[in-house]
Amino acid sequence: MRKLIMWNVITLDGYFEGETNWDLSFHGLVWGKELEELSLKQLRSADMLVFGATTYLGMANYWTNAKEDEGEVAKFMNELPKIACSSTLKNADWNNSRITKDAVNEVSKLKKEGNGDMYVFGSGILSASLMKANLFDEYRLCIAPVFLGKGRRLFLEGIPNQKLNLIESKPLSTGGTLMTLIPK
Repeated sequence: MRKLIMWNVITLDGYFEGETNWDLSFHGLVWGKELEELSLKQLRSADMLVFGATTYLGMANYWTNAKEDEGEVAKFMNELPKIACSSTLKNADWNNSRITKDAVNEVSKLKKEGNGDMYVFGSGILSASLMKANLFDEYRLCIAPVFLGKGRRLFLEGIPNQKLNLIESKPLSTGGTLMTLIPK
């Protein structure tokens, strides 16, 4: 059975994006060799990536035009199977992609069909839907040491009360902190 894992970089005040789509400038505060190695480890364990519409379009644009120094990460991002969860997208042209209009039912079904990990990157609205359906098996967060003050929060109002167990907490040499949590 697949595990559904959320992976996000967030600010200390809970933002995963600045005021505009793809304002991820705070990622530079925590990016370094440790996060690059974690990214590769996660992608090697993945057999599917799951995105909301906005994140899918942004990731597709970025990774299909990635520079050569993105190397192995770009290879995984472009080759892994991807699900775009959207009621508005008409096309999913990024390699190995398809669209589902019913994210909760599709992800629930897909969790039962494979053995690798499924990752949700970004995708705040989708993540809230999956959290409300209690589908996440694990949360992996990198906390950037900054108060952004404005932007899009990852954890939206209306998410059900859920207790979590902290499995790992690891400081990074860049000043960020990695946290891995699972539902109790």
